[in-house]
Amino acid sequence: MRAGPAFRSFPMTLSRAGAAWRSPALFAPERLRGWLTDPRSLTARIRARCHRFHVRPLYLGRAAADADEACLLGAGRGLAMTREVLLFADGVPVVFAHSVVSMHDVRGVWRMFAGVGARPLGELLFADARIARSPLAVRRLDARHPLFRRVRAAGISVHEPLWARRSLFMRNGRPLLVTEVFLPAISELAP
Repeated sequence: MRAGPAFRSFPMTLSRAGAAWRSPALFAPERLRGWLTDPRSLTARIRARCHRFHVRPLYLGRAAADADEACLLGAGRGLAMTREVLLFADGVPVVFAHSVVSMHDVRGVWRMFAGVGARPLGELLFADARIARSPLAVRRLDARHPLFRRVRAAGISVHEPLWARRSLFMRNGRPLLVTEVFLPAISELAP
């Protein structure tokens, strides 16, 4: 998996599309700062800190993109292809991942998105040198946020606010938005 200098990034901030998404994550809890700010592959970072890693797909299908997501994708308020999964470290869910791409792009430049299945999306994104990544933006999520509610709907019992990060991956000028919500058990993995 490529996570080094060959992986390009582009100078764009995600905070402009949603004022609550900020960069950098200096205001985040210290125990999570490394997780929230590391621009390399989250999959690789988790794998390096556990014995068994796996992905549990929760949802793949058409859904209305949230307003700030639609803005970043240039998709209006139309339908987008959404993928939601849980990432597990040693049998414990540590991340809820929510990825969104426009319907037009899932039939085009991001056609591999629909066939990812239980494979980590990050492995595919970081293996392709043609893909560039925006800087990370972070946010604290409480029960009012749709992603917090999706975490609960996935069967994860959470009562405290959660922290999330997101970034755009660009291929041939077309965006794929990946949001990673850190579950409480992430703190039990080595920083």
